[in-house]
Amino acid sequence: MMYYSTHYSSPLGPLTLASDGEHLAGLWLEGQKYFGDTVSGDMEERDGLPVFAAARDWLDRYFAGGRPPVAELPLAPVGGEFRQAVWKILCDIPYGEVTTYGEIARKMAARGNRRSMSAQAVGGAVGHNPISIIIPCHRVVGAGGSLTGYAGGIAAKIRLLKLEGVDMSRLFMPKKGTAL
Repeated sequence: MMYYSTHYSSPLGPLTLASDGEHLAGLWLEGQKYFGDTVSGDMEERDGLPVFAAARDWLDRYFAGGRPPVAELPLAPVGGEFRQAVWKILCDIPYGEVTTYGEIARKMAARGNRRSMSAQAVGGAVGHNPISIIIPCHRVVGAGGSLTGYAGGIAAKIRLLKLEGVDMSRLFMPKKGTAL
């Protein structure tokens, strides 16, 4: 499959967007962990795709403090069934709110008629989200409010949560972990 890319200048720095020509397949912060790992092969630079115009408009409104709905963009993140299910749950986290890996694990267990689900497995899926910001993985925190696990880096996660008006008083920087 052929993928196309373009760039967007954001308050967080340069973003790279990827598309299959009709759907948004990726959005990565510069230097992000797992950058482009779900897009196989080379990406051809192509700025003029309608999906890129729609994504730029969405991002412009988001960074201006708006609350554009995820559903207005045609998304096609590449991943297996488990990851897709986790990413769908991420899309349901309301703007300006956070949830935990454990809560997502409980939802995944309930949907699969299982007694439990590993929060670490959920963390792996959240961390491999290929459409950062739009699929809001930055809204997931560790148990007790730890700001851990953002592939784009802890500073970017904090800036996104502050932009959305999240009450940061109950959240804290981890002493060690994947976000540092």
